[in-house]
Amino acid sequence: MKQLVLVGGGHAHVQVIRRWMMRPLPEVRLSVVLDRAEALYSGMVPGFVAGDYAAPELEIDAVPLARRARARVILAAATRVDADARHIELEGRPPIAYDVASLDVGSSVRGLGLPGVRDHALATRPIRAFVDRLEARLARASATPGSPLRVAVVGGGAAGLELALTLRARFQAEGREVELSILTDEARLLASHPVRVARRARAEAERREIRILENARVERVEKDAVLVSGERLPCDLAVWATGAAPPELVRASPLPQDDAGFVRVGDDFQVVGCDGLFAVGDCASLDAHPWVPKAGVYAVRAGPVLDANLRARLHGRSPRRYRPQRDFLTLLNMGSGEALGAKWGVVAAGPGVFRLKDWIDRRFMRRFQVLDAEGRPAAEFPSPEQMGMEPMECGGCAAKLDAASLGRALARVGAPPADASVLLGLDASDDAAALRLSGGEVLVASVDAFRAFSDDPWLVGRVAAVNAVSDVLAKGAAPRHALALVNVPAADRSEAEETLFQVLAGVRAGLEPLGVSLVGGHTTATGDDLFVGLSITGELPAGASLLPQDGARLGQALVLSKALGTGVVLAADMQGLARGAWVAQAHASMLRPNHAALEVAQRFSASACTDVSGFGLAGHLASVLRASGVGAELELSELPALAGAIDLLASGLRSSFHAQNVAASAAEVELRAAERSELLFDPQTSGGLLFCVAAERADEAVAALHEVGDRSAAVIGRLVAARPGAPQILAL
Repeated sequence: MKQLVLVGGGHAHVQVIRRWMMRPLPEVRLSVVLDRAEALYSGMVPGFVAGDYAAPELEIDAVPLARRARARVILAAATRVDADARHIELEGRPPIAYDVASLDVGSSVRGLGLPGVRDHALATRPIRAFVDRLEARLARASATPGSPLRVAVVGGGAAGLELALTLRARFQAEGREVELSILTDEARLLASHPVRVARRARAEAERREIRILENARVERVEKDAVLVSGERLPCDLAVWATGAAPPELVRASPLPQDDAGFVRVGDDFQVVGCDGLFAVGDCASLDAHPWVPKAGVYAVRAGPVLDANLRARLHGRSPRRYRPQRDFLTLLNMGSGEALGAKWGVVAAGPGVFRLKDWIDRRFMRRFQVLDAEGRPAAEFPSPEQMGMEPMECGGCAAKLDAASLGRALARVGAPPADASVLLGLDASDDAAALRLSGGEVLVASVDAFRAFSDDPWLVGRVAAVNAVSDVLAKGAAPRHALALVNVPAADRSEAEETLFQVLAGVRAGLEPLGVSLVGGHTTATGDDLFVGLSITGELPAGASLLPQDGARLGQALVLSKALGTGVVLAADMQGLARGAWVAQAHASMLRPNHAALEVAQRFSASACTDVSGFGLAGHLASVLRASGVGAELELSELPALAGAIDLLASGLRSSFHAQNVAASAAEVELRAAERSELLFDPQTSGGLLFCVAAERADEAVAALHEVGDRSAAVIGRLVAARPGAPQILAL
């Protein structure tokens, strides 16, 4: 398989991904590297400032879009490109290799290093941060009593002009008095635009009482002022829109750059002197056309050419040449439902131009928004079924044998011979074994394995490690050593080697922060699926007691350390039905180890504990209740859920293992309420700890869990007397 890697979710790349969705190339694996799941369409940001659009309307969620293209998604920041080694370095994890790669990572803004800019100004790049911070900064900006709010927009290009105009409209709609200024170090406003356009733009700004200061070089930004050419301009809010600067990824990479620091590319978007590496959008500079501005319209038009040239490079064909147009349709949002437009020397302004801009922007966005603002499938987008995407069996802990079959098989094997050294063994129905060694020490051991839940082998390896360690932690032991078993899908030698490297790097990333050493293992290479397993051994600290499953006592409270929902979120992700933010939160939850949760459980004298994994909350709780001879009342409203899980379950989506959990728990659970009840059966991968503590200390234990990072931890129920002949779990 050839490896095509897209770094960034800019305007050109989302077009490539959509085209790949409709027409993929066989024998090519597409990977998309994203530091954030959502890419924001810059053309609609001024409309957001004016109040024309809500924030979700600006977003292109690249994760479900990439999943529909059957692409691998890596949610990590790219930190450096090594074109000689042909790999992309990533933050916090090993680099990934490429045969062909493309960069579409946007830009920063000029002048951020000037004194006070980072501390006091609101920078327009990165766009996501600008949108997220805008409302808070506008609310916090306060004028001197009896005086209007003083706002300075630094930058006289299209971005600065639009922001000044739309801020004026925003303040006017809110009834706030404002003095607005545009500061530019150029000789005129819109210096890169035709004079006729700049003249009309200036007239529109002045008609709205916006002051324009030209040849004004900003030297410093203070909390309440901007220093301009030696003079102090009082200012309550400074908006920094000074034009594009190279992003950090480009600055950190040994790539050919122009005088301004942008990546130099040819007419085909291939980086000069770097075979197989492309760059496009604001991070790149066309060698033959240095006049091309950093404008979204060029990035949008570059998309089809980039797609054609990536395919051509993968097939060994000649590329297309990109010929940028000098005269493009200029559309600038002026706020209050008006816009300014220019084309072929004709300049117009008013509501009709805004309607045209709005229609163009919304039509562009509909092509890439797989899900609507609530996370439901967008009506305009084809469903997975319409696209021929067949349902896939879930991986992770949702790919295990059901509890009933496991129980029957163990029963048929029969009880093991008596062994005084075995404290927890086959007959204990526990996830870990405990053995007393000849010197009196207690060894706790467990083995766990699953089929990959993602096509990112590093992520699978790290989650597999965190998940396997939890079985030992749930017994109150300190994990020390690990052995790995990895089945790498049958592939050519270099691809198999890279997959194994990524898995083992992920495994070590999960183990080593916990003080666990990977000491060996075994590999196989068969079939189509990646399979990762670990055997973990640990020690029971001196003076400590095992945390058994049979220690639950009447009147105690049930505390759950992590939110539920990984099963349904991962299932939705495979079909391109999960928002990127939901997937990112699920990944973060699975990657968070349970060692801190164990410390809290021990500090509050937990008497029983289990981790929650493939059998779901109901299945694992039932094991504790059976072993302890008690029942439980659960408050369904208190069950913590990952973002998106409730909505996905309500839509009818289920992990492929969900139905087996429902069937296995049918005799264990009595439902008195329906809302959130499906969370009980959702199979968890690398879930949290469920432990029992005295009721009067439960809230304090939850607060302690919040402090150590388990922000979703909650008291979910209480232990009651078992009801003879009735289900053990009463869900209220």
